[in-house]
Amino acid sequence: MIANHRTLTRELDAVLFQVIKASLSGIVQEMQNSLFRTGFSTIIRESQDASCAIMNAGGDVVAQHVVLPLHIGCFPACCNAVMKAYGGSIREGDAFLINHPYEGGSPHAPDIAVITPIFAEQELVGFCGSIAHKSDIGGPVPGSCSGQAKEIFNEGLHLPAVRYQQGFVTNEEVEKIIASNSRTPELVLGDIRGQLGADRLGENRLKNLIVKYGKDAVLACYSQLMDVAENRVRQAISQWRDGTYTAERFVDDDGIELNKPVRIFVTVEKKGEMLHIDFTESADQTKGPANIRFPLVQAACAYCLISLIDPQMYVCSGLFRTFDLAVRDGSVLSPRFPAPVNTYNPTVHAVIDALFDALSHIVPDKVRADGCGSRSIVIGGRNTHTGKSYVQYEIVGGGTGARSNKDGLSGSTNNQGNARIAPVEIIESEFPTRILRMELIKDSGGAGRYQGGLGICREYVNLKDARFSLRSAKHNIPANGMHGGLPGRTGA
Repeated sequence: MIANHRTLTRELDAVLFQVIKASLSGIVQEMQNSLFRTGFSTIIRESQDASCAIMNAGGDVVAQHVVLPLHIGCFPACCNAVMKAYGGSIREGDAFLINHPYEGGSPHAPDIAVITPIFAEQELVGFCGSIAHKSDIGGPVPGSCSGQAKEIFNEGLHLPAVRYQQGFVTNEEVEKIIASNSRTPELVLGDIRGQLGADRLGENRLKNLIVKYGKDAVLACYSQLMDVAENRVRQAISQWRDGTYTAERFVDDDGIELNKPVRIFVTVEKKGEMLHIDFTESADQTKGPANIRFPLVQAACAYCLISLIDPQMYVCSGLFRTFDLAVRDGSVLSPRFPAPVNTYNPTVHAVIDALFDALSHIVPDKVRADGCGSRSIVIGGRNTHTGKSYVQYEIVGGGTGARSNKDGLSGSTNNQGNARIAPVEIIESEFPTRILRMELIKDSGGAGRYQGGLGICREYVNLKDARFSLRSAKHNIPANGMHGGLPGRTGA
């Protein structure tokens, strides 16, 4: 089948290829708009901590509208887990759930993937998928992101690939299990159903596309998209200087060993049109939840290449063909089960900052300093009006690093942390809290010819007793400056 697709790729009309390509992008965008408009939680509806994609029958991403760059690595791993578990029993009308970081590819357990198969002429031609953060799926703290977790069993409910719908009929037992493990069951189930609706929308749109242009043409476009993305990146890499360079960054700590920074070390070798990226000298896996799984490392590498080459680049799994990636089993970037993983974002920031540092020697005109780290706050308690449990999950940005020819951005999210900061009015209307101020912090960006962006101060008053959790970084180790620029201010 693959050989046939490659034959069709060479014969596919150039105009038709562009039409189908644009249609795939439009379908994913429509899926994503549907998901954000139907989201029950502020996490999805306001912060847009979710993304959608179309995969081919092998699970490779053929179209993704990038909100969260890491999901380009997560979707294939989740699809592969579904195919491994259900194989030839996958049928039209099925839907699958998975959030297990080790059996699938979710960054952490709150990120639940909904995967649905797409059939044309009784043939499996791909999958629609969505991954979205859930307000709470159990565990010892509201929001399910305990900074003191020592194994993933402290991080809430974990689902391997499970069949959520069969013949378009929902398995209510699965919903009951999820609901009984969440402090906010209505929100969690509402968001999952919204994801399912977005997937079904994508299925219908893709089927219509196949009817319009033919199955062979669409499948040929899948294959050609991979080749075009690969060739685009290889051509750019071939223009870069050859050489081998190293860089390192540190995460403040893992949440358990508080005085022990976590080292991320990378060696990048560029030769011809290929990159070899080696993280094997990074720290051992941590006791606390600073570990990340291989799909996230892979996605971080792809994100860096997109940023350096063309931020408007079409995103698909073909990008993975342009670099070799090495990680060490048992390290912080390839932990062994059941090592905890829920505070993955600070580690991914360190991976990306180290990569950009090493690549700055290869592409010197694209140099950039480090920006803010991850800032997620979780406040949980009882709602003033309803008496029900609530989980107030917020993403708070900071400043991005200065670039080679301009200042960094102030009050923004950085790197892979591309979700939005929830509006003050929404937070105050939905949760028992008041925000007294939200302002930029003067002189918080690193000084230099071009300055780093400014961080954010956000001050709260809780109107009810609540529990507070923080997923954050760069409180002890500041964002690095580049070429003599000063570091940024640490967080607090």
